[in-house]
Amino acid sequence: MGSSSAAATPGPSARPWRSPPAEIAPGVFHSAISGVNVYFVRSGSSWVLIDTSWSNRGPLIKQTAERLFGVGTRPAAILLTHAHGDHSGSALELARSWDLPVYVHPDELPLAAGKYLPEYGDPIGRWLIEPLMRLMARRRGRMEAKASITEAAQAFNPEAGVPGLPDWECIPTPGHTPGHVAFFRPSDRVLITGDAVLTLNFNSLWDLLRIKQRVSGSPWISTWSWPTARASAAALARLEPQVLAPGHGTPMADAAMASELRALAESLNARARQREMPPAKE
Repeated sequence: MGSSSAAATPGPSARPWRSPPAEIAPGVFHSAISGVNVYFVRSGSSWVLIDTSWSNRGPLIKQTAERLFGVGTRPAAILLTHAHGDHSGSALELARSWDLPVYVHPDELPLAAGKYLPEYGDPIGRWLIEPLMRLMARRRGRMEAKASITEAAQAFNPEAGVPGLPDWECIPTPGHTPGHVAFFRPSDRVLITGDAVLTLNFNSLWDLLRIKQRVSGSPWISTWSWPTARASAAALARLEPQVLAPGHGTPMADAAMASELRALAESLNARARQREMPPAKE
């Protein structure tokens, strides 16, 4: 959800917590770790990790994996929906431990390098991170090096399939970040969306305070291109998923979810059309 150097709520806690792993579809397990959803997806005799929560969450992730797949287990691949720090924070730690690459969309490599690039900037980056980096110019290089996962990051071709998951498809969903992706299993229509679509509305303080679960769009404050994110939400709605597994919020699989997703896409498009309409003549 947040930027690679800093992220909006929820932030990493001093005492990391996790929810017990739950199977949300055959072979697809979910655990919320410090407010970020991490997915453990079985594929044949192996499994794949999707997203890694904040930094220093590697031990929690490995403990969860061993609970699911046995002591000493090692995934076939580590995948990231995007390289914001709340989803990629423990990627390098786990990649080193398991001696594996971390797969990202090619357009996500600059973020994976931990760099703040103005052309990749979102509102929180433009209003907060960039000014802070200018004030702390001497520390900028060290901050970027700390956030970098370049050592392990490896681009994959989304049209050539998903590493480690031959039954899944990669769905490019740029907008929240330039190289954001979702993962879709057509056989039972399971959709892992990252922050392209959530079930917790970060764009409403009232919804957040109530922890209201509802299908929602990307967090505006940390989204690189809202028009592009809107188009990606519409593309995901057209998939008509039966299970929606977001980056934040509780996975949903009830009958209302697909209609909520369609309604979200229609609402975002309607608001965009309103903004594009010329003012009425008096």
